[in-house]
Amino acid sequence: MSYYIHNVPGRLRMKSPAIKKNEQVAGDLKKILSTMNGIATVDINLTTGSLLVNYNPKAVDHRDIVGILQRKGYFDTEKAATNDQYIHSAVSKAGHMVSKAVFGAVVEKAFEGSALSLLAVLL
Repeated sequence: MSYYIHNVPGRLRMKSPAIKKNEQVAGDLKKILSTMNGIATVDINLTTGSLLVNYNPKAVDHRDIVGILQRKGYFDTEKAATNDQYIHSAVSKAGHMVSKAVFGAVVEKAFEGSALSLLAVLL
């Protein structure tokens, strides 16, 4: 998931490949967002491609912030994962890894013994 968005009123976090390791884009984003009414702070992490915007939800709506970034080509809402989707994906990957490890341990244990032990495990 290269695009990510999470909003709690007053705090918007977004990740975008357009931001990652691109100082020019980071500067442009800070300039654009810092001039908007209601934006308190704009923090950008070039390593992760993350943008954190603290804003006054009474003065500006998070959809306005996202809309500006989308129009400028820095974000694609159709490719963005929400916090719930991100967590679901991480848990799913972890579950898959654990099941592979357990299965591998069972097979390894079965091969330690005789062929009869392998059959017993499989049954």
